[in-house]
Amino acid sequence: MSQLSAGICRRLNEAPQEEIDQLASGHTVQLLSIKKVAPTTASTTATDRFRIIISDGVHFVQAMLATQLNDLVANGDINKNTVVIIDKLACNFVQDKRLIIILDLHVVSRNEEKIGAPTAPPSTQDAPAPAVSEATSSSVTSPATSSSTGQAKPLQPQPRTGPSGRGGRSVYPIEGLSPYQNNWTIKARVTQKSDIRTWSNQRGEGKLFNVTLMDESGEIRGTGFNAVVDELYEKFEEGKVYYISKARVNLAKKKFSNLQNDYELSLEKNTEVEECLETTSVPMMKYNFVELSSLEKLERDNTCDVIGVIKEVGPLGEITSKATNRTIPKRDLTIVDMSQYSVRLTLWGKQAEQFAADDLPVVAFKGVKVGDFGGRTLSMVSSSIMTISPDIEEAHLLRGWYDGIGTEKNFQSHTSGSSGASFGGFNRNEMRHLSDVKESQLGMSDKAEFFSTRATIMHIKSENISYPACPTQGCNKKVVDLGSGWKCEKCDKTFERPEYRYIMSMAVADWSGQAWLQGFNEAGLAVFGKTADEVHEIKERNEAEYNALMAQASGVTFNFSCRAKQDTYNDQTRVRYGISRITSLDYHEEAKHLVNLLKSPWAQ
Repeated sequence: MSQLSAGICRRLNEAPQEEIDQLASGHTVQLLSIKKVAPTTASTTATDRFRIIISDGVHFVQAMLATQLNDLVANGDINKNTVVIIDKLACNFVQDKRLIIILDLHVVSRNEEKIGAPTAPPSTQDAPAPAVSEATSSSVTSPATSSSTGQAKPLQPQPRTGPSGRGGRSVYPIEGLSPYQNNWTIKARVTQKSDIRTWSNQRGEGKLFNVTLMDESGEIRGTGFNAVVDELYEKFEEGKVYYISKARVNLAKKKFSNLQNDYELSLEKNTEVEECLETTSVPMMKYNFVELSSLEKLERDNTCDVIGVIKEVGPLGEITSKATNRTIPKRDLTIVDMSQYSVRLTLWGKQAEQFAADDLPVVAFKGVKVGDFGGRTLSMVSSSIMTISPDIEEAHLLRGWYDGIGTEKNFQSHTSGSSGASFGGFNRNEMRHLSDVKESQLGMSDKAEFFSTRATIMHIKSENISYPACPTQGCNKKVVDLGSGWKCEKCDKTFERPEYRYIMSMAVADWSGQAWLQGFNEAGLAVFGKTADEVHEIKERNEAEYNALMAQASGVTFNFSCRAKQDTYNDQTRVRYGISRITSLDYHEEAKHLVNLLKSPWAQ
């Protein structure tokens, strides 16, 4: 086990600035944590900065890593629990708080266990590290170095009393918690509180809830079971700050949590929870936003943070859980951002039922799950957090951009296999002519396959282009005419009249051949520019006008995003091509694409 320079952390924390030069080099410490600091501006060129926690085995303090040492993090030369010797450091004061900056170091050993049970120095047990700007960390001057041996006599911690010390117990950063420590207190904000969930199986039944706790150093998940639910559930409120102690620290069950923490808290009967009214030192929420255009770089089932404008709110629907056979409400949102991409994001349960956003708000999502159905999609999970119109810089920038020029933009969407230029759901890199689709046998495998094509409508089967549907929002099931009304078997309700919805079959063609495409309500609205109710009324009122409408739709070219999938009917297997999305030609975008082609190097 490496020998640490016990006492150096307290000295760095207490020594006057003029004495820091005498402590500036030769000290052996352990890195308990290395965390990337979120940028303080929206600049895309800001240099990454890292906050570290250094320990001498007795105490720990926070410090910043000089930007010239970033390669040590990127290359994996230093990581959690690495033991290093500090060769050069500096101390600045920012916002009246001490800021230690490590200018140079070299590695002694890696992959060690945590050494000792270090605590915060007495004078800073509840003091957060100051926010550091790019200018602050880059303007540090190198101090003179000394030949200190760094072998100091160990100093015993002197816990404080009062609000920060909680009656003699140190206030620890969440990042510093581990199963090897006892008698700690954290000061953290509740950023997410789940509903109470129940279970019943062969071993019995019970209930649980969980909370996500955050302080300046990081986040951790806390879970309470059975009697603890009755004791603590009502004490926690989202957004409030609490002192929490006497909880057990366990290894995190990553299956149930997406937080970047190796540990989690088990809340117990004797766990103490006390509201803290001094909240300025605890941030409201930490985000690590990913642009929607970058979602295809993430693996399926990963979680991420995104922020976007709600462009479309889908109707309330439901699915039936295969595991429990229970119906679960769901609602799809379409969000867009400044990368000019759109993505579908699904809400579930009460959030789906209660969501209302008529004014196209900016919404921040934390910890949403990445899916790959038809490209890239997002979904809320139990630990996800949705904040409507958050008071953060990114939200204000996005609001201004969307209201200023965003409403006029065409937004691209991720389709299966998408890797580049696309717009309105139509992917140029995936565009295939119809004969190629058939010759490639798309859709003949077990899984659905997706493609984009540009084709002209040649014929629409006009006999049955719509069906009478249940008018209940999100249902859309076919209703039966009883004579006295129209009944929906699913909703078990009878209505005076149905709401007609499109179900279309159309022959389309390009230069290479022809194919039959199947489309639903979105396709009909795009082709006719009228609702299915309006077209049905025309058909009932005037057959000639209806036939003219059908003829008028022929000869029009659209961009189609399609889904190819095998279908068996009357013991015959065939491939059906379903329309996932249909868009009219955007000649402005077409012209831009042609100009870009002419400017490309291979066109010269």
